[in-house]
Amino acid sequence: MSQIRSICVYCGSGPGADPAFVAAARAFGTILAQNKVRLIYGGGAIGLMGEIASAVLDHGGEVTGIIPEFLKEREIALKRVQELVVTPNLHQRKQIMFERADAFVALPGGIGTLEELVEQLTWAQLGRHKKPILLANINGFWDPLRTLLDHMTSLKFIRPGLSVRYIVVDRVEDILPKLQDAVRAVPAGEAAKASVIEEM
Repeated sequence: MSQIRSICVYCGSGPGADPAFVAAARAFGTILAQNKVRLIYGGGAIGLMGEIASAVLDHGGEVTGIIPEFLKEREIALKRVQELVVTPNLHQRKQIMFERADAFVALPGGIGTLEELVEQLTWAQLGRHKKPILLANINGFWDPLRTLLDHMTSLKFIRPGLSVRYIVVDRVEDILPKLQDAVRAVPAGEAAKASVIEEM
């Protein structure tokens, strides 16, 4: 993999209390569209999910939404996306999101966003994939998680050889350049060898 064609974005189904979060989601959606990078996301029309998807679509970009059947009404599935995949459960949603994406970005969000992010960090830690993972640290949102990961490392729960690797940026304008640098740094053979997660 030498270029990024699609990015999976994890983010909140609510807008959050800081207007900067919505602004960041819309700005990054615009950047994706302008660079012809497909958005892979959770399929909802509300919160930051709806903002980023709408921004991509409003600027002529392409979106794949992946949503479990039981969340179609709660998160209001965004029907104007080019591709809407409805899954029977959350596990299949996450599996398909992984398969379709060349990289992962975590915008601010709640427990669901955190769970999706940590799962990707775990899979990468265990050598199951080499796709880059990036924290969009808007107004320091992810600082508490970074502190916790450092704490786990200092107490040897994250041991040498099992480091947790991720990229951090503070501005959405830096996301795509950092991800492109990261994928170029992975030899093609290595990326192909460790790019598939077995179904649990």
